[in-house]
Amino acid sequence: MFHVQRQQRLMEELRRLGAVRVRDLAPLLGVSELTVRRDLTALAERNLLTKVHGGATLPTRLAPPRRPTVAPTRFTIGMVVPSLDYYWPPIVTGARAAAGALGVHIQLRGSSYDPDEDRRQITRLIDAGQVQGLLLAPSVTEDGELAGWIADLPVPTVLVERQAPRWTVTRRHLEWVRSDHALGIEMAVRHLHQHGHRRMGLVLSRGSPTSEHLATGWELACKDLGVPADLVVRESVGLDVPGHRAIIGSIVDRCRASGTTALIVHSDPDAMSVAQFCHERGIDVPDDLALVSYDDEVAHLAEPALTAVRPPKSHVGRVAVELMVSRLIEGNRRPAQRVLVTPELMIRGSSIPHRAR
Repeated sequence: MFHVQRQQRLMEELRRLGAVRVRDLAPLLGVSELTVRRDLTALAERNLLTKVHGGATLPTRLAPPRRPTVAPTRFTIGMVVPSLDYYWPPIVTGARAAAGALGVHIQLRGSSYDPDEDRRQITRLIDAGQVQGLLLAPSVTEDGELAGWIADLPVPTVLVERQAPRWTVTRRHLEWVRSDHALGIEMAVRHLHQHGHRRMGLVLSRGSPTSEHLATGWELACKDLGVPADLVVRESVGLDVPGHRAIIGSIVDRCRASGTTALIVHSDPDAMSVAQFCHERGIDVPDDLALVSYDDEVAHLAEPALTAVRPPKSHVGRVAVELMVSRLIEGNRRPAQRVLVTPELMIRGSSIPHRAR
């Protein structure tokens, strides 16, 4: 690509995602990370984007135009996420990018997938008296008890990649923003169906809050297409899981016995583990068994590169901050908002038979 074409493609990605990372753009554009950084600098000098650590975001009308200085801090928002490694860094990055543009300071806290620990971290932020709002990713249960407690906190809250139960008895409705995982899994099912697969399976990561949304989308997509939806395995099969090879072996045996020709696996490490097992057993991916991963953190590193559903993590973080700032400025005049953000299907070699390429 010439630099003009490359920068046009870069801007298309930025407008579509809201924020981009250098490490993602380099393989997409087929250039080095240094070249991507030079392109970002050139576009930033034209005020077409805002450079942030590791990437760039779209400029916002609330950010001071053509000024190198950061907007003065107007609000301090607490953010509690269950993990500071896999899945959550892009969400935090998107939130911080939006916060920097809107004059917001974020106090980040790591928690765990434990409601009691969520309560402790949230209580500490509230007791410190320094935050005007909270972005939270708690372990919300169906009984709504924790959701009710959060809704009645003395500062406004926005749930991130979570949603409250359908009805919670509180004095106000909780706001949330999350990826539309059910739609994401439907994209994967329809993609495989388009390539001739009429019997597919789903492997769900055990204990993940995302799993129920994926199962819902799976049932709906299979029903719409008139294909069986019975091969659903709720087991983690990553390389670090004890006994993962035996579990994968049983899944592969079920696929052979039932005539299943494609698997959707949540998440990337689990899908890569399945791909490695297939390679060792002489099972060709995708001709013998097509694979689609859900997450797209490291799916492109597999051999073959894995087709994957990519949740819009950075954009979710960005929208969460924008919702919170809107709430803090407008107060109760603004109706509660609940936002679903559409994922993207990244098509690679693991799902398209060689004869179809």
